[in-house]
Amino acid sequence: MKEIKAFIHRNRISDVVHELKQSGYKYISVVDVLGLLKALSSQEQHYSVEIGDKVLSEIKLELVCDDHQLDSAIDIICRQGRTGQKTAGWIYVTDVEQAIKIDDI
Repeated sequence: MKEIKAFIHRNRISDVVHELKQSGYKYISVVDVLGLLKALSSQEQHYSVEIGDKVLSEIKLELVCDDHQLDSAIDIICRQGRTGQKTAGWIYVTDVEQAIKIDDI
C-alpha cells in the first residue's frame, strides 16, 4: 500500500477529490494547512507572525491506495490540481507498512 500526501491550492481541491472518488478511491482525507506555495494572487496570501513570512491557506490531501492504483491517483491529482503556474503543488509518496481497521466489537 502507498500513502500519498499532496499539497494543493484551495481552489483546485474540489475537482481533485471529485475525480478521485469517481475513480473508486475511498481513503481520502482533506486538511486545511498554512503553506508556502506560490500564491495565485496577492489576495490569497497573508503574513503569518508565527512563521515570519507570507503564507497561504492550502489543502493537504492524504490518500491511501494499493500499489497498482498509485500511478492513476498521481495522474488525477496532477491533472486536476493544475493552476497554470510552473509549480502548482507537491505530491509525496510513502510506503504503508500496515493498515489496521478500527472496528466496533
